[in-house]
Amino acid sequence: MDIGIDLGTANVLVYVKGKGIVLREPSVVATDVNTGKVLAVGEGARQMLGKTPAHIKAIRPLRDGVIADFEVTEAMLAYFIKKVMNNRSFWSAFFQPKPHVTICVPAEITSVEERAVKDAAKLAGARTVDIVEEPMAAAIGAGLPIDGALGSMVIDIGGGTTDVAVISLGGIVVAQSLRVAGNKLDEAIIRYIRRVYNLQIGERTAEEIKIKIGSASKLEQELAMEIRGRDLINGLPKTVKITSEEIRDALREPIDSIVEAVKAVLEKTPPELAADIIDRGMVMTGGGALLRGLDTLLAETTGVPVIVADDPLSCVAVGTGMRIHV
Repeated sequence: MDIGIDLGTANVLVYVKGKGIVLREPSVVATDVNTGKVLAVGEGARQMLGKTPAHIKAIRPLRDGVIADFEVTEAMLAYFIKKVMNNRSFWSAFFQPKPHVTICVPAEITSVEERAVKDAAKLAGARTVDIVEEPMAAAIGAGLPIDGALGSMVIDIGGGTTDVAVISLGGIVVAQSLRVAGNKLDEAIIRYIRRVYNLQIGERTAEEIKIKIGSASKLEQELAMEIRGRDLINGLPKTVKITSEEIRDALREPIDSIVEAVKAVLEKTPPELAADIIDRGMVMTGGGALLRGLDTLLAETTGVPVIVADDPLSCVAVGTGMRIHV
């Protein structure tokens, strides 16, 4: 069996050759602090975030697009591979051969970080491990013509990294990987709510705020929502109402970093490829592409049209799957 894995900081997607995407789960693992035993993986573990007793730890083993906890990442990969194989005799090569695995990584990952990904996948049960760069996978998944002489530009905003790349003739011409993406947006919201309202909220609440009322540019009709957290002054539960204008202010710094990365790549792009990009536009993929008004902000700032991929959350996984044994 051939498997493509989008090993994301926020979510893991698994693509099986001939079947498409068969698994989509959060990159979260819950373990027993005393024994190290894995208690839950994926959605079950995500539900525990911020709610665990002292002896249970729910963590994201990947940070900024790379492995932060090797052993937990290995356990997570093993769980997902076994789930996809759906066979109790998976570990026996006689009954069920180990799969060939292709995994995507950020464009500017170090050799040490890449080796950690390969080692974790092999220990988790992969027979062979191939690596594909995230912006290349995103471009393939978005249906861009990467093999021709036309220039294509992709902006992949995931949970841990933003990868911006110009692709032509089957290779990356210019790229920049920025460790500012969805998680940094959540952290910016948490800091803002703490500073302005003296209210402590968790990352799940911050993500909900980002999805429901977050925006990068002015909305035709501004939004509002109530949030609950812990008052930092008296320690009691508290409810406040926040607006999309406030969250836009909270997100300004990380959004500006992403805009600057896009401009930096455009400035380094050869003139002939830049002309292609102006004609055909930049394509946004990843969960960050769904942030309201981000495409509009990028288009206004750069003067280049911006298109959001049809299914931005799946582009990297689909592209990774399509690169299996290519």
